[in-house]
Amino acid sequence: MTVTDELRHVVRSYLSGRPGAPWQAFAGELGVAGLAVPEEYGGAGGGPAEVAAVAEELGRALSPYPFLQTAVLAVEAVKAGGDEEAMARLLPVLAGGGRSATVALPGDGDLDLADGLLSGTVPYALAGDLVLVYAGGMLVEAEPTRRVRHRTMDESRPLEELTFDRVPARRAGDGSGWARVRDLSVAALAAEQTGGAASCLETATAYAKERHQFGRPIGSFQAVKHKLADLLLLVESARSAALGAAGAEKAEGAEGAELEEAAAIAGSYCSEAYLTAAGENIQIHGGIGVTLEHPAHRYFKRATSDAQLFGPPQAHRARLAARVLG
Repeated sequence: MTVTDELRHVVRSYLSGRPGAPWQAFAGELGVAGLAVPEEYGGAGGGPAEVAAVAEELGRALSPYPFLQTAVLAVEAVKAGGDEEAMARLLPVLAGGGRSATVALPGDGDLDLADGLLSGTVPYALAGDLVLVYAGGMLVEAEPTRRVRHRTMDESRPLEELTFDRVPARRAGDGSGWARVRDLSVAALAAEQTGGAASCLETATAYAKERHQFGRPIGSFQAVKHKLADLLLLVESARSAALGAAGAEKAEGAEGAELEEAAAIAGSYCSEAYLTAAGENIQIHGGIGVTLEHPAHRYFKRATSDAQLFGPPQAHRARLAARVLG
């Protein structure tokens, strides 16, 4: 058993045994918040492969933990910023799970940084206590003047509108590495989407074995067999794309071309695979699949909202085409 397999097993056991545990407990007891944090700042010194293993299990369990925005977005942004003081100040806090965090990437809002004061609005941001923003060519830490929680389709992944009215902005690093931060976050999200799609496949398969029509399990009917076989191919292909993105950084060139391409592939394929798997899960369950009592609709909602994070599949394909075809 590999390290990532052991990590996956530990996370799955924890999520099934303590489903209501707070983020601080989950992050602190398992150390997952600091997976990608260097050891000198209190982390585990891991990489995208370990992050992907945890993300896949969180997606499988439809967990509301702020792992993506805290352990991936924020940690990678601070690391990419390269500011020693900011890393010493922020990374230990994030690694211990003491605070959640979020990051506004360039283009996420209309922001202006002048004389050390930040103004503007980020219409949609993943919810987090500590707010980091790319503005004025830098990564800065700032406390929003106002936070407004959106009422979203997927309430397990809260989104907020952040308003800054000439608030003090504290430098947290250089802003030139934001594209790599985005790509690593897309890779982690793809792993999470793969976990959700795998859960949909497992649930649909189990139901097809136990639900009987005309004296036979519906899984014995050819139409259902074909659906499940297609879903299996889709989920395994999504897992390959997600693993490819998680492993691309090791082969990263000077400009990060491999990571950017692999992340774009995973962002496009895994988003659509999750949407398809969640939809087919509802179809195989029939009427019960659209009831509030059954979790199938929650996976479909998560798949729909995930498909918009960091850009829809079409945006990833356009970015890939520009890179590959010039």
